[in-house]
Amino acid sequence: MDIRLSEDQEAIREGVRRVVDGFDDEYWSQKEQDKEFPFEFHKAMADAGWLGITMPERLGGAGLGVTEAALMMHEVTKGKGGYSAASTLHLNLFGPHAVVVHGTPEQQERMLKPLIAGEDKACFGVTEPDAGLDTTSIKTFATKVDGGYRVTGRKIWTSSGQVANKILLLTRTTPKEECKRPTDGMTLFYADLDHEQIEVRRIPKMGRNAVDSNATFIDDYFIPEADRIGEEGEGFKYILNSLNPERILVGVEAVGLGFGALERAAAYAAERKVFGRYIGQNQGIQHPLAENWAYLESAFWMIMRAANLYDSGQSCGAEANAGKFLGARAAFDACTRAVMTHGGMGYSTEYQVERLFRESILLRIAPITEQLILSFIAERKLGLPKSY
Repeated sequence: MDIRLSEDQEAIREGVRRVVDGFDDEYWSQKEQDKEFPFEFHKAMADAGWLGITMPERLGGAGLGVTEAALMMHEVTKGKGGYSAASTLHLNLFGPHAVVVHGTPEQQERMLKPLIAGEDKACFGVTEPDAGLDTTSIKTFATKVDGGYRVTGRKIWTSSGQVANKILLLTRTTPKEECKRPTDGMTLFYADLDHEQIEVRRIPKMGRNAVDSNATFIDDYFIPEADRIGEEGEGFKYILNSLNPERILVGVEAVGLGFGALERAAAYAAERKVFGRYIGQNQGIQHPLAENWAYLESAFWMIMRAANLYDSGQSCGAEANAGKFLGARAAFDACTRAVMTHGGMGYSTEYQVERLFRESILLRIAPITEQLILSFIAERKLGLPKSY
């Protein structure tokens, strides 16, 4: 078994790195401080063609797989921008997958081309305050009317909603209690996000402030039938098409974040002298950093296995979830260790590791918790009864 990246895959990493390296610590610190979306970075990645890496070639994309997208996002988060940089881009990679698979040719042309070119920015409207990860219990409702639907409801943790002009929106079109199965009666739309009619209220948060998170309030908002993706009532099934790619990408972004923090910690340890010797000579510094490398590297290859399974059409749910779990844990540990390695300076903003540390905790929480991942693996791989 030959487990290594191909020349083309290495070229992807190098090409992405060239763009990423054009945005330094000062740029990302300023975006974090000002709570400003990194438009320049988004444009640079679009201009270089990376936003369409998984999109069909006939629409201007590269037509590559989740494996290549994962390699791209690993390099993005390994750079100076960390998870803020990833959050600028990753909806382009997994969010529109339902449109790629279930959209009509007209929808694909109209909806995907502007995303690939960087002209449109989309947000993900699925999670709700009272439903959380229990997606079948969402209450946002789309009522059929002439020419389309009238939508009322509330979404939360809508990333980039302040700057997005499009929203991938999951609604109910049949009340849950009237459905044969809880997953029935849900409908998916890719629609305009009209900020004059929809209130998008920013949520103050711990980190990743360059990319906003929001509570979104929708009241009797009209969406034309042409913006419905696939069949009415089948939306949950369409969303599932995006879940494994999402787990893979978030997991590999976590690994990239961890490696970025680890590189900073190792560089500091190699140059910082205390009591007449470099602290990197001390095994008390070396061993934890080496352990971080081992866990990050292990998580990376689990995620690459999940991506390979997905791209070859095989079942990958357990592997994708395990990769996300391992990557998030390894990233959090590496970012924590990076702060500790810097000592008192790790608490300052100068060396950036406190910013990466604040971002790393999010990856253990979202888009799915560690507990649900472990329950899923226990059920699917260990044959234990379902616990939720």
